[in-house]
Amino acid sequence: MDDDRPDVLLTGLLFYDLVLTGLGGPPTPGREIWTTGMGCGPGGIANLAVAASRFGLRTSLATVLGDDFYGAYCEEILARQEGVDLSLTRRADGWPTPVTVALAHGQDRALVTHGQEPPYTQDALMGDPPAARTALVHLEAEPRAWLSKAAANGTLIYADVGWDPTERWSTDLLDQLSLCHAFLPNEEEAMAYTRTDSAIAALGRLTDLVPVAVVTRGGHGAVAVDQTTGEYAEVPALDIDVLDATGAGDVFGASFVAASLGGWPLEQRLRFAVLAAGLSVGHHGGALAAPGWYGVDRWWRAVEDPALRRAYGFLDDRLPADPGPPVRHAPVTPPVRHS
Repeated sequence: MDDDRPDVLLTGLLFYDLVLTGLGGPPTPGREIWTTGMGCGPGGIANLAVAASRFGLRTSLATVLGDDFYGAYCEEILARQEGVDLSLTRRADGWPTPVTVALAHGQDRALVTHGQEPPYTQDALMGDPPAARTALVHLEAEPRAWLSKAAANGTLIYADVGWDPTERWSTDLLDQLSLCHAFLPNEEEAMAYTRTDSAIAALGRLTDLVPVAVVTRGGHGAVAVDQTTGEYAEVPALDIDVLDATGAGDVFGASFVAASLGGWPLEQRLRFAVLAAGLSVGHHGGALAAPGWYGVDRWWRAVEDPALRRAYGFLDDRLPADPGPPVRHAPVTPPVRHS
């Protein structure tokens, strides 16, 4: 396309993730548990950045890197390996890059994080944000000034939201949807913020607030309404064994944006996002579990089930002729870098 703007603009907190899988049971005081799987890599906002970049989107990330091993490693992976633009990112002297240990057990995981408040806010990192085709945003109780600036310069805002630790679920947060093109919460969050008792009811409420509303439903797939096209779609999840669910929601969001930028029908956008998120849970970590075009192409070539062939037949026309090289998944330990 004759458009030199970034396809996706991102800002948020970056983590170094260490993910442990294959626990025989939950950890208990005084007991040592050996695991059968482990992986490490960038996490947090990096999940969205890598997932988007692996679908060929020009991705610009504004975050903070500590001047330590973890920050240098994450910078190496994001900029050199994954091709993410870090021109808006800052390195902070004396500030430790946040580190999260994720213990994946069953369909969920427990997280233990060490970190400090970053020395730069999102607004300081962004300033007057560059015009971009889209921005992927995590809404917080306190509105960010850069968000309204981005919306004003024509950037389409795709937003999600996280768990409210206070469990008050203030409806004031939904006022920010006036700046957004799309909103993609999960089922529990959507029902809590809209004071409804089902995903469908929550979706109906959200359609009054934002042009494109999507509610993800985990193992039950996703539902969505796109008022700009008049479409409604509901798709099931794929039957995929879960190794680690870290970052699956981020992969869903980035994949939905990639398909939306391609102008796909709503049902295809949803199926594509559900597929990409499903493929990601078979690998360790969040960012480096993203399948990219290579992972989707490999899955499609192996599909024999007639129902899946029909449901995902649109991939024949959507997959690029060259899906690129194999993606790199989370290593057990970072490789040694020799100067």
